[in-house]
Amino acid sequence: MPTIKSSYLGNLRTSSTHLQSGKNILTDAPVDNNGKGEAFSPTDLVASALGSCMVTIMGIVAENNGHTLDGLDWEVTKVMQSNPRKIAEIIVDFQWEDPISDSTLIQKLKNAAKTCPVALSLDPKIIQTINFNF
Repeated sequence: MPTIKSSYLGNLRTSSTHLQSGKNILTDAPVDNNGKGEAFSPTDLVASALGSCMVTIMGIVAENNGHTLDGLDWEVTKVMQSNPRKIAEIIVDFQWEDPISDSTLIQKLKNAAKTCPVALSLDPKIIQTINFNF
């Protein structure tokens, strides 16, 4: 059974629907690649997926240890290369103003993030720069 149903909308824009939830995502080609840049580009979604996957897996570890990730934020920077045009690096900067005080659990969280399914699925040539600012 499919997970996602997608359609081309024209003008370098797509629409994808998550079939289980009915939630929809639009993509648009970026301005530097003939698009309007009015929505996430497909490569933006890849970069975003890395950060979101890391936090999801860290959240599972935290909850299994009786904690939450309340107050954890992150920013993602995608670095493109040309010829061939592809993602060269994804930088994820985590900020956590009031982190868990258990240093052993913090290390488990960091390890979980670095071994999330998206991190392990990306081509090893894509540099993953992860900064834990906590």
